[in-house]
Amino acid sequence: MKHAEQLVALLLERKWHISFSESCTAGLAVGRLADVAGASGVLDVSFVTYANEAKEKYAGVKAETLAAYGAVSEAVAREMAEGIARESGAEVGVGISGIAGPGGGTPEKPVGTVCFGFFVGGVLSSATCHFEGLDRTGVRNAAVQYAHRALVMLLQGAK
Repeated sequence: MKHAEQLVALLLERKWHISFSESCTAGLAVGRLADVAGASGVLDVSFVTYANEAKEKYAGVKAETLAAYGAVSEAVAREMAEGIARESGAEVGVGISGIAGPGGGTPEKPVGTVCFGFFVGGVLSSATCHFEGLDRTGVRNAAVQYAHRALVMLLQGAK
């Protein structure tokens, strides 16, 4: 839980709030933060946006972006992150979309592909990870660990 604890501490220090738009992790990332004492000072609004329609409605993802790149893409994850931050008024927004398996993968986007969007203090970034050889639970857990670790590093660099 080290990264989740660090993340809550960094957010509390800045008096910032965080919101998540989660697809394949289905609330696990925000849930792990909620396990940390003091998380109520940084959590406000988050959504599980599994369906494309939910990504559009709650995180402001454009239908054109979904059509052009697919739900599992950095373009969509970035729009999820920025959109959820904007909609919730949070300084930090996170978008997570991926293929946890066991089905749903393609040669271009195999099972274990997860895309992340991070909107931190007005700066937007993204990443794609390939968590190979893991089952569904393993992919979801690895995605949450990656997201929390990346957020800690981004917040340590934010002024």
